[in-house]
Amino acid sequence: MIGFLAGIAFCVFASHRAGKPYDDMKPKRLPWHLIMVLAAFFAVIMLVHMINIFGYETGPENSLLGRR
Repeated sequence: MIGFLAGIAFCVFASHRAGKPYDDMKPKRLPWHLIMVLAAFFAVIMLVHMINIFGYETGPENSLLGRR
């Protein structure tokens, strides 16, 4: 749960930093858009992990369409 919330919080922070106006005098050091996407991906992985811990099986063999 802590990892999920940390991922969401870091995603929101990176989104805020990516949306700030660009200053030509200061060099851009971090790619905040990429960091935001990676933090959101981490949060989704943590959500799936929590769902698996609570007992619900995920994966292609348990999907609605089944494994082909």
